[in-house]
Amino acid sequence: MSTIKIRSVAPEDNKALAQVIRDVLIEMGVPKVGTAYEDEALDIMYETYDVPRKRYFVVEEDGKIIGGAGIAQLEKEDSEICELQKMYFLPEARGKGLGSQMMSTCLNFAKEQGFTKCYLETMPYMKEARKLYGRVGFKALDKPMGDTGHYSCQAWMIKDL
Repeated sequence: MSTIKIRSVAPEDNKALAQVIRDVLIEMGVPKVGTAYEDEALDIMYETYDVPRKRYFVVEEDGKIIGGAGIAQLEKEDSEICELQKMYFLPEARGKGLGSQMMSTCLNFAKEQGFTKCYLETMPYMKEARKLYGRVGFKALDKPMGDTGHYSCQAWMIKDL
């Protein structure tokens, strides 16, 4: 029987985590420009999230990283608004309820940090992800917020915490 746990990212996770995220982005057909694919942070996730009010969580199965998601203040936006960032899961992590568990972990952390709203960006064709976001209370927006640099992401959502 496998052991699955959600925990904070550690320095030794950087390389494997970057590979997981890039593999999922490629699988999903996400453009490599104007999306998380080209973020410098992908290769230094521990360092990127090792600051106040930011946290990245990984899903680990039997010692292998199979997904993750993070919370950080939304760039160039009100300090009460955070962003759900880089939530990606390998195929073997899907359909096990891990997305819901990860959302709960991230949103609880956001509330603890004093955020009152959570924003996210995704791709319109990522229907399963958008269904999950809708189930936990995210509502569609007509235009993006903040300054994420992800101009290729064309679906925006927000949720009151």
